[in-house]
Amino acid sequence: MPGVYQRIYALVMEVPRGTVATYGQIAKLVGCSARQAGYAMAAAPAESVPWHRIINSRGQISMRSGGSVDPEQQRLLEDEGIQFDSNGRIDLTRFQWQGPDQGWWADQTFEPPLV
Repeated sequence: MPGVYQRIYALVMEVPRGTVATYGQIAKLVGCSARQAGYAMAAAPAESVPWHRIINSRGQISMRSGGSVDPEQQRLLEDEGIQFDSNGRIDLTRFQWQGPDQGWWADQTFEPPLV
C-alpha cells in the first residue's frame, strides 16, 4: 500500500483544471488529517502535482509560514478560470470538485476510507 503522501498526490492529481478541493476534503478521502494533507501539499513536486488547487475550507488560499498567501497560487487558479471575490474567497458551490468516481477508486492500490 502506498504511503499517505503518495495517496494524497494520486488523489490531488485527479482534481480537474478549473476546480479546487479543500485540505479537509482530500484528508477525508485519503484517511488522514487536513493538516497532513497541507504538509503533503507543501512538499509536493510542483511539476507533477497540482498543489495550487487545494485550498482551505473557507474557500481561501491558506496563509504560508510567513503570514501571507502565495500570490503564485492565486495566479495559477485565476489562469484556470477560478474567480476570487473581494475577500479573496472562492465560491465552493461553484468551483469545488466533487471527488473521484468509483472507477478511479477501483484502479487504486488503496481503498477509500469508510466514512
